[in-house]
Amino acid sequence: MGNLSAEFMNVKLNDAKVHFERALDCKHTEFDDLYPYMIEHPQFFWYKRYVAWSELLTIVKLSEELEMEWRDQFSERQADYISKRVMSSKVLDEWFEKEPHDSKEHVGEA
Repeated sequence: MGNLSAEFMNVKLNDAKVHFERALDCKHTEFDDLYPYMIEHPQFFWYKRYVAWSELLTIVKLSEELEMEWRDQFSERQADYISKRVMSSKVLDEWFEKEPHDSKEHVGEA
């Protein structure tokens, strides 16, 4: 097998990120097509998010093993969550939150 290109891994990493974010937003993913009967079960969205998180962690682990940079596709906070590897309620609640220093708007500014 030939060497994996950094571009290939970046595409896979981005795909995994998008998959996780779509699962967080309860949008349609490939998982819905694989297990359509699961939609009827209350735990479906939790499980769908877990599967997407596991996929994201797997791609990050492969990137690290191949000594490829992965953090540049994520905010500092998101990269920290991924490094901790645990999908907590904080990850689910704050994944899309802007970093405090990203905001250009401050109270009192015009």
